[in-house]
Amino acid sequence: MNVLVIGGGGREHTLCWKIKQSKDCNQLFAAPGNAGTALCATNLPIEVNDFEGIKNAVLTNSIQMVVVGPEDPLVNGIHDFFLNDPQLSSVGVIGPQKEAATLEGSKAYAKEFMMRHNIPTAAYAEFTSETITEGEVFLEQSNSPYVLKADGLAAGKGVLIIEDLATAKKELREMLLESKFGAASSKVVIEEFLAGIELSCFVLTDGTSYLTLPMAKDYKRIGEGDTGLNTGGMGAISPVPFVTKEFKDKIETQIIKPTIEGLKKDRLPYKGFVFIGLIKVGNEPKVIEYNVRLGDPETEVVIPRIKNDFLAVLQAINDERLNEVELEIDSAVAATVVAVSGGYPEGYEKGKIITGLELHKEKMVFHAGTKQKGTSIETSGGRVLAVTSFGKDHRHAVKESYETLSKIDFQGINYRKDIGFDL
Repeated sequence: MNVLVIGGGGREHTLCWKIKQSKDCNQLFAAPGNAGTALCATNLPIEVNDFEGIKNAVLTNSIQMVVVGPEDPLVNGIHDFFLNDPQLSSVGVIGPQKEAATLEGSKAYAKEFMMRHNIPTAAYAEFTSETITEGEVFLEQSNSPYVLKADGLAAGKGVLIIEDLATAKKELREMLLESKFGAASSKVVIEEFLAGIELSCFVLTDGTSYLTLPMAKDYKRIGEGDTGLNTGGMGAISPVPFVTKEFKDKIETQIIKPTIEGLKKDRLPYKGFVFIGLIKVGNEPKVIEYNVRLGDPETEVVIPRIKNDFLAVLQAINDERLNEVELEIDSAVAATVVAVSGGYPEGYEKGKIITGLELHKEKMVFHAGTKQKGTSIETSGGRVLAVTSFGKDHRHAVKESYETLSKIDFQGINYRKDIGFDL
C-alpha cells in the first residue's frame, strides 16, 4: 500500500516511523515533511491546505491511504474534498469529516456537544462583539482566575488564564473588538476555572467501534516547575501514573462512551483520532477540550508503545472493522523531551546547524522543526526535536532521553530539565 502522511512536525515523523515498519507499507510519502520524515518517507513540497496539490500527489503516486496529522486541513474539510471527488473517493482518509472536525474548530460547538450529551466539563458562556457588555457582567459574577478562549483555531495561543478582573475585561475587549487572535476570537468562550492535574486521552474510532490508546501527560510551559509561557509542548510521559483502574473506568463511562455515542447520535461521520484533553478535579475527570487529531508531543510517547502493525490498525478504521482489532501495548514507560530554539515560544532564529544526530540513529529522535540543507540538518521551527526513550519507570525513561539529548546540539538549544517532576 502507498501511504501519504500530511504534516511536517514531530507527530508526523512519529507516524511515518511507525507506518514504515508495516509489512503492508510499500511507498510512504510526507507532505511537506521534514528532515526526519525524509529518513523513512519521500517528502513532497506541498502545504497541508493545498488540497489540489495533495490530489495531484495522490493520483501521481497511486496513494491508497492519507493520514492527516494537523487540525487545519481537517477543519477545512480535506476528508469531504476526497469524498466529493470521483477520482479520490476510493482513497482512505484517516481524519474526521468537516462537520465533526468542528469539535476542534469551534470551542463553543464542542461545549454545546458536551452539554447535549452530558459529558462533564467546566461551566461556560459564549460572547461576541454584540454581547460584550454581557460578557463583562459575566466576568464580574465569576470567580478568579478567569478563563478566556478564542472560539476558533489560534495555533494553540487562544487560551488566556487571568487573575485580575480588570485585565480579564481588557483582554475580552482586545479579543472581540481588536481581533487579538484574528477571526478565531470573533467569538469568545468564558469558562469556569478548573483546578487539577491535566492529562491527554486518545481514542481511535471508525465511527461505530472505538479503541482507547495509551494515555499521556504533556508539559506545556517553557520553564521548569511549569512556569513561564505556554508552548506547543516541552515533553510528555506515558502511561500516566495517577490514572488508576477506577479513574480510567470513570473516563471510559463518563467521557469516552458518551463522546462516541454522541458522534453517532449527531450523525457526525468520524474515522480517525479523538484527542480528549482532560483534567482530574479531585477524583473526577472533566473535559477541557476536544482535538480531532493526535497531540504533539504526546504522539511521540503514545505511538511507540503500540506493538501492533499500525498501518493494519488504520486500515481497519477505514474498513469499519475496528472491532476486530485488539491493541497490544508495551508495558514500559515512554518519556519524550523536546528541544526548542532559543527564544521560543517568542521570537527565535532558524537555520542553526544540528550536530550529534548521527550518533543516535538507533534512538527514537523525532524531528519537528528541521530541514535538510546540503549535507547538514538545520533548525526550521520553534520546537526542533523530541527525544523519546523507554524505561522501567518514568524517572529511568526521562534519564535515558536526557542522556541522548546531551550529545545533540545547535546554537540556542533549550529544553526543560524536569519532565516528569510532578509525578
